[in-house]
Amino acid sequence: MIGWFEATVLGVLQGLTEFLPISSSAHIRVVSAFFHWPDPGAAFTAVIQLGTEAAVLIYFRKRIWDIISTWTRSLWTPHLRQEQAARMGWFVIAGSIPIGVLGLAFKDQIETVVRDLRLVGTCLIVFGLLLALADYMARNKLTLDQHLNLPHAVTYGLAQALALIPGVSRSGGTTGAGLILGYRREEAAEYSFLLAIPAVLMSGLFELREIDGAHAPAWGPTILATVISFAVGYGIIAWFLRFISTHRFTSFVIYRVLLGVLVIALVSFGVIPA
Repeated sequence: MIGWFEATVLGVLQGLTEFLPISSSAHIRVVSAFFHWPDPGAAFTAVIQLGTEAAVLIYFRKRIWDIISTWTRSLWTPHLRQEQAARMGWFVIAGSIPIGVLGLAFKDQIETVVRDLRLVGTCLIVFGLLLALADYMARNKLTLDQHLNLPHAVTYGLAQALALIPGVSRSGGTTGAGLILGYRREEAAEYSFLLAIPAVLMSGLFELREIDGAHAPAWGPTILATVISFAVGYGIIAWFLRFISTHRFTSFVIYRVLLGVLVIALVSFGVIPA
């Protein structure tokens, strides 16, 4: 089972990688396999993501409060329905539907089949190259407040749903979709963070019942990893938004491809189990 040391390492790893387009779930799976630790499982991964999501809630607290309060009041105050904050509330809801539906429909596969390291490595490579293509195609012009609409919100949501497969990356998938749609890098990333809130909270809370069960770590190490992921992740958000405002995703793409090749090679030569 996952002990205190392993939980500390995985908590730091979750905080470092959740907001970067390199897939936190893939890193948790790969590092656990490399050190021959037991696979912490999808439930552990989902629950410790609550820590990094708490960092998002605090970092974007003013923006989130504006969206929630304006959207709520717009339900009985018609003139508020054209406010961008109210519209953003509906966009986040619409964009969250794909991952919610697919997450429930394929829960068993998410916890078993898609955690195969050969698939994880392949996804790191393929979706890394797709991110490079999206970055190359990016017009880097549109803003959320002026241009986000329902079709764009659903497109973001479909991209986020792909992140149910470790190796895809929620941040990479949704930000990449935003780049293809023409949004500025930091705007695409911000909406990626906002869109993740319902999905991560629902998934994490749903999986809480699995903790301390037959196939998940105990409560103590899980709580430790969650707290650590919050502390580390909070610092990463600001850095990432500053970085992508002036840099392309090239370094992340190269890292993803190299990691994917390494994972596939290690599995192929029997160094780590698939």
